[in-house]
Amino acid sequence: MAWECGIDGCGSVFEDVESAVIHQATEHERPECKVCGTIVPDGYLAIRHTFNEHSRAEYVRAYGASSEEVREREELVEEIEEVADMEMIANELTR
Repeated sequence: MAWECGIDGCGSVFEDVESAVIHQATEHERPECKVCGTIVPDGYLAIRHTFNEHSRAEYVRAYGASSEEVREREELVEEIEEVADMEMIANELTR
C-alpha cells in the first residue's frame, strides 16, 4: 500500500507509512497546537498529539472541526497505528 502526504497538497508518495510520517515530521513546518501552544511535527504526529493530549471537544473548539473531520482523523490515527513501526519512527526522529 502506498502512503501519500496530505499536508497542504504536498502529494509525496511513500512505499511505507514510516517513511510518510518521517517525511511529514522533517520536511514540513512544525505547527503550534491551537489547544495548548506546543510546537509539534505536522501531519500524523500533530493529529496524534491533539487526540492523545486533549479532548475531542477541545479539538473541535480550537480547530473548528466538524464531527466528520474528527472521525476521519481518528480513523487515520487508528489505521497508521495498526501498521506503523512506531519504535522505528521514534528512533529516526531522535537522530
